[in-house]
Amino acid sequence: MGETEETGFVIRDKRGQSREESVSKPVAEPSTDPTTTTPHPPDAGPSEPAPPLSFSSFIFSLGTSALMLMGEQFSPDQPAPGVNLPQAKEIIDILSLLEEKTKGNLTEEEATVIRDMLYTLRMKYVESASGAAPSS
Repeated sequence: MGETEETGFVIRDKRGQSREESVSKPVAEPSTDPTTTTPHPPDAGPSEPAPPLSFSSFIFSLGTSALMLMGEQFSPDQPAPGVNLPQAKEIIDILSLLEEKTKGNLTEEEATVIRDMLYTLRMKYVESASGAAPSS
């Protein structure tokens, strides 16, 4: 009864090396010691399934990020986020570009979502950039 020996593999990173160097230098070899294990993240318990990815959920995600960058607080028990208007403007510009490039290819619901999100973000941006008190 002979034991079978596991054959390891070698990973070679060939970026930025000449051909001779990449052949002679292995980057990493797996451990054959069965007592070493890769640490696993602690069990977070049962998690809710993620909602299905859609164009509308993508727009909501970008919009939420922009609102947070403009200082919008979504939960009263969390500290107010920092304001970063240039980054918020960049996200608004990305959404505007998406609206332009996808014109005619969206469902009526998707077109409404992106149009309404852009309107809300632009109004909030003008309010934030002018230093006006937020209207609730």
